Amino acid sequence: MTTLQQDSQTRTRAYHPVANRMPAARAQTRRQFLLGAFGGLLFACTPADSQGFSEITFTDADKQARQFIIWEREIELDRTQEAVKKAALSVIPAPCCSDNSAYTCCCPCNMSRTIWGLANYMIAKQDADADSVRSKAEEWIAYINPNGYDGKACYTGRCPRPFREDGCGGMDPSQLNF
Repeated sequence: MTTLQQDSQTRTRAYHPVANRMPAARAQTRRQFLLGAFGGLLFACTPADSQGFSEITFTDADKQARQFIIWEREIELDRTQEAVKKAALSVIPAPCCSDNSAYTCCCPCNMSRTIWGLANYMIAKQDADADSVRSKAEEWIAYINPNGYDGKACYTGRCPRPFREDGCGGMDPSQLNF
């Protein structure tokens, strides 16, 4: 084999997307960078934890709520994943109707859609367990209304109110109230 043929084969191997796969750890770091670079408007990402996924931190309630609603609509869970979601959210009282869980709520209001979308993303894309989803959902609920909820918004006509005013943020995902 000539030197030219060897150089050609070396270059092909070095840049071939299948023959020379990126090591898993490096690929994960690259995915985190891309998520951070392109998804950074939605949330900040910290380095991967021991399970290999980056943490979602809440930075912009309006933008993130809109993204979570999209995830609720677009990310479908299989039966096993849905069971994780149910285990995570069934123990959290729905902020707007505390006699229901965050998993069921009394209606598909915008607040519920954000919680469900966040859960869908964490379970489907990050392979999160029920405890991680529950913790992050509780953190989201506290973030969107630091003053807390009385658990009666749905029964007292406060559904159209913004989250921070103990409301559901509305009922129509295209008309999220902030």
